[in-house]
Amino acid sequence: MKTVAFNGSPNKNGNTFHALQMVTKELEEAGIETEIVHVGNKAIRGCLACGQCIKNKNERCIQDDEVNEWIQKMKAADGILLGSPVHFSAIGGTMKSFLDRAFYVNGVNGNLLRHKVGAAVVAVRRSGGLPAFNQLNNFLCYAEMLLPTSNYWNVIHGARPGEATKDEEGRQIMQVLGRNMAWLMQLVAHGRDAVPAPARENKIYMNFIR
Repeated sequence: MKTVAFNGSPNKNGNTFHALQMVTKELEEAGIETEIVHVGNKAIRGCLACGQCIKNKNERCIQDDEVNEWIQKMKAADGILLGSPVHFSAIGGTMKSFLDRAFYVNGVNGNLLRHKVGAAVVAVRRSGGLPAFNQLNNFLCYAEMLLPTSNYWNVIHGARPGEATKDEEGRQIMQVLGRNMAWLMQLVAHGRDAVPAPARENKIYMNFIR
C-alpha cells in the first residue's frame, strides 16, 4: 500500500512538512510506503472553467502542468494526505488551485478517488487553523473518501520552520492520526474482497433557479 502526501506550503521544510512527516512516519512503521510532494512553491493556475475535462474525460486538466502528474499519483495511491499552512484563515492559494482542478477532474471521470483513505493536516501560527482544516476536508468528503480521525482536530502550531515539533499536543494528534490512518487503510485492504462496496451513483446536479 502507498500514501501520497501533498505539502501546500511555499516552504518545503516548514511546519506543514513536519506535520505531514509525523503522520507518514506512523504509516511507514505500519509497512505503508509514503511520498511527500511539494506543491506550495509551484506556479499553479486555478481552474479556467473551460469544461474541457468534462468533454475529454481523459483524467487530465487542459492546463498541462504538474497537476496532471499529481492526479495520477492520487489515483494510484491507497491513501492521500493533504497538508497546508494557514493564509488568512484559509489554505494556501497554490494548494487551492491544485485541489480545485484535481478534484474536478476526479469528479468528471467517475470519481477516481472514491473510497480511498484521505486525511488533512494544517499548520498554523496562532488562529485560523480550523477553517483551513475544514476547507481541506471539503475536498475529501466531496470525493466520497474515507476519513480517519485523531484525538483532536488535525492542527499543529508553530511560526518559524520546525517550531511545530515543539507542540507536544500537536505531535500526538499527528501520531494518532497516522496510526488510525494506517489501521483504516489495512481494514479497507483486507475487507475489499469480503464486503462489497456500495454501488456508485451518478451525481444529480440541480440549482434553484426556475
